[in-house]
Amino acid sequence: MFKAITDVSGIRVGQVSDREALTGCTVIISPQGAVAGVDVRGSAPGTRETDALDPLNLVEKIHAVVLTGGSAFGLDAAGGVMEYLEGKGIGYDVGVTRVPIVAAAVLFDLGIGNPRVRPDGAMGYQAAAAAGEGPVEEGNVGAGTGATVGKLLNPQGSMKSGLGTTSLRVGDLIVGALVAVNAWGDVVDPATGKILAGALGPGNTFIDTEKYLRENPYTPPRNPGNTTIGVVATNARLEKTGAAKVAQQAQDGYARAIRPVHTMLDGDTTFCLATGQVTADLNQVGSLAAQAMAEAILRAVRQARGAGGLPAAVELAGREKP
Repeated sequence: MFKAITDVSGIRVGQVSDREALTGCTVIISPQGAVAGVDVRGSAPGTRETDALDPLNLVEKIHAVVLTGGSAFGLDAAGGVMEYLEGKGIGYDVGVTRVPIVAAAVLFDLGIGNPRVRPDGAMGYQAAAAAGEGPVEEGNVGAGTGATVGKLLNPQGSMKSGLGTTSLRVGDLIVGALVAVNAWGDVVDPATGKILAGALGPGNTFIDTEKYLRENPYTPPRNPGNTTIGVVATNARLEKTGAAKVAQQAQDGYARAIRPVHTMLDGDTTFCLATGQVTADLNQVGSLAAQAMAEAILRAVRQARGAGGLPAAVELAGREKP
């Protein structure tokens, strides 16, 4: 096992990173299609095709999820993924062609790097073409290239974050998670309560966002740029209602590791992909999804490196890559 979302058979990941402009996109592909659900908790989301995942609606399976930087501009990357998949004959059969069902969610990374450079169709196509079933690069890569956390007071007091992934296995059941962490709040290790990355004060000490909000009047800065976006995938056999429930429970992983979370300044969105190879209890799948997502969030900040003038957790701790 790779300890990545690609441990789920049939799930492929491709990424493209612009490390000069500090943006990028990550594509999660299921060539055979996967039953999908979505849960949106943040109040500033940027998404595509989430209505198609409603259990009341027609399409049962989707073929890809795009996680991308660039704010709403980055939704253009999904068009390139559609072009790539159509060229491979992958999609929903409508008779005259196959229409790839490609959902997407964006994060705001325009405040770091070059705000005029955003993921587009060409980048989406390139990421889809690079998708594979092996190890998944983490840190300053893909949708995590320009990700930051801890924007309580101003962007200059924030820290570099990134993209993380992991998987959990119980018998034949596998649940994997992949997430780009671009939160307004702090990332906290739920096992210890220790802040790993977040808003910084003088001397690069942590302000502790929740504590600050309890003790001080507050007016948020304009356009601080946030949103955590992720995918959980499982080989469990789920219906659309079950996939939606797992996506909802995966948001509990956000709440365990990001404080505060689901704010008016975040567009937190989670997708679930179920490839349907094994029978499993929905409660167990959802519990594992929350655990895997929390672990993936911690990996996103631990694997990140300083960029754009912002430090990462590993530099503040004065230690090498874990």
